[in-house]
Amino acid sequence: MKRIINNIVFGILVLVAFFAFNACTNNHKEGDGHNHGTEAETTTDEHEEEDENVAVLTDEQMKAVGVEIGSIEQKQLSATLKANGALRVPNSNKANATSMFGGVIKSLNVEIGDFVKKGQVIATISNPQFIQLQEEYLSINSRIEFAEQEVVRQRELNEGNAGAKKNLQSATSELNTLRTRKSSLNQQIQMMGINPASLSNSSLKSSLVVTSPISGTVSNVFAKIGSYVDVSSPIAEIIENTALHLDLQVYEKDIPLIKIGQKIDFVVTNNPNKTYSAEVYSIGSSFSGESKTIAVHSKITGDKTGLIDGMSITGTVSSDDVLSTAVPNDAIVNADGKYYIFLVKEQEEEPHDHKENEAHDHGSEKGTQFVRVEVVKGASQLGYTAITPVSETPQGTHIVVKGAFFVNAKMDDTGEDGHGH
Repeated sequence: MKRIINNIVFGILVLVAFFAFNACTNNHKEGDGHNHGTEAETTTDEHEEEDENVAVLTDEQMKAVGVEIGSIEQKQLSATLKANGALRVPNSNKANATSMFGGVIKSLNVEIGDFVKKGQVIATISNPQFIQLQEEYLSINSRIEFAEQEVVRQRELNEGNAGAKKNLQSATSELNTLRTRKSSLNQQIQMMGINPASLSNSSLKSSLVVTSPISGTVSNVFAKIGSYVDVSSPIAEIIENTALHLDLQVYEKDIPLIKIGQKIDFVVTNNPNKTYSAEVYSIGSSFSGESKTIAVHSKITGDKTGLIDGMSITGTVSSDDVLSTAVPNDAIVNADGKYYIFLVKEQEEEPHDHKENEAHDHGSEKGTQFVRVEVVKGASQLGYTAITPVSETPQGTHIVVKGAFFVNAKMDDTGEDGHGH
């Protein structure tokens, strides 16, 4: 009996010790959990603070809102002179495709905007007179041969005192006339684009081709199929746009500010969003008409896409050589009274420990990261604004040049959700 009681007491002690051990273990785990929570909270705060100026856009989002990437540029935006002008092509780089002979347009092979090479066929012209000229050229050879024989005969008669001298003179004159006519026909047929040596009774041509005198772009077409043209009627106008230059009209009082080699930034009146560049190479010495302005001639440098002869432009000439760090106006956003631009952030893969089935917000959100950087604005001209970054910006960093407003909106939406991504 005593032995049974001792066993019961021993069992109770074992149970008490077991529960006490479990209690200590649970307390230790709760303590550990509290410490981990504090560390996680601290890490999250630091992470959010670090990424509060970061936005992420996927390629689809960037394409949808028209976000474009570019670089910070150097622009001459200070101490400038603004003037109007026009794009011109020198007359030596313009030409009309015309026919050397009158006729009816049989085919027309070009349209406005087509690029043609020198010697390329523009049109074909038909005229029955073309055949008549070739027939006369073929027949004149036999007439010359007969005239030469007649001269020889008259010379022999004249030497034997059997013929009159005037007959020899007449035969000689006829031969010379035929030879002159043959030379004229030879030249005319060559101008028609036909090789006289290749002519035969079976190869007569009723039409001739009109070719481009220069290489360039067709700027105008004056004829149509079936219309009659002559030497004074051009068929098409061709302009060599590679020789395109800028004529800026500057008032007399501003001429002293212009120097050879100065850079000009200009925009086309009907497309003010794209800026082109030119460089002064000549300054006029007389007034242009009654405008009291003097033409400043400049060669266009860089891209000429979309520029054609006759376009009106607005140009800005820098009167000094000071360059400013500048970005397109669309690259700058205003938030809380401050100005910002967005730098493209180089993404680096960082290791993350996640439990199984744990939610992972940014794992599936692949895209481009943009960092918002505060700047101080300067002068604005021709769609560009001078800036001074508040913090150091690495050289060559890519930025958002268009659509910065949408990137900023994306960042604000992300911030409201309480997550840095």
